[in-house]
Amino acid sequence: MTTKNKNIPTLRHLPSKEQSTAVKARESWHVLGIMAEFIEATEKLSAIRPSVSIFGSARTPVDHPYYVLTENIARALSDSGFAVISGGGPGIMEAANKGAFAGESPSVGLNIELPFEQSGNPYQNISLTFRHFFARKVAFAKYASAYVVMPGGFGTLDEMFEALTLIQTNKGRRIPIILVGSAFWAGLIDWIKSHLLGEGMISPSDMDLFEVVETPEQVLASIFHFYEKRTFNPSDSETEKLLDL
Repeated sequence: MTTKNKNIPTLRHLPSKEQSTAVKARESWHVLGIMAEFIEATEKLSAIRPSVSIFGSARTPVDHPYYVLTENIARALSDSGFAVISGGGPGIMEAANKGAFAGESPSVGLNIELPFEQSGNPYQNISLTFRHFFARKVAFAKYASAYVVMPGGFGTLDEMFEALTLIQTNKGRRIPIILVGSAFWAGLIDWIKSHLLGEGMISPSDMDLFEVVETPEQVLASIFHFYEKRTFNPSDSETEKLLDL
């Protein structure tokens, strides 16, 4: 293999020892802050099982059909024994927390500090606040027995495709990923079929990693069907996978 000698800078190349020390100290505190977020999430969420993570747009108004549908789905899940985890903010996240808050099981909000859009909703039995998106995303994936994906924007798509990637690559636990609203998702699914599948970017079996439904009853039926012959708790091997998220 051909190699080239390159001048690759390190902390040793900083102009002064004091500056190098300051950079290392700041990064060390940053790492400790990340660790604290993981520890708090573990303490508060480890026993909250089974649970379902619900995703969707923060911009959905309270009188929109998507909001009402999400609230009904979350209430049905909560009354069926599932804790409901949302992003803790407005829109679809609020609807998810509101429905669960009115039900029998805990309503969980994984809030994120953002310069705009995000403010915590009042319907949370358990509330955590994250500074780091990736720590929050691990919490969504690690403690969920299913994903319910409502209509949403970039953040919703990010969460959905991250879950699909973790399962596809066998880095995450296989759980139901349920997209709600065929009218909203049809264009994306057609594109996935024609381009990702059609050009060999994914396997035909990858299309089975998600399902599209319309109603709260279908959401529940999909989850219970998936777990007919398995438990909601992760197996030992799945637990090991989740430790590596």
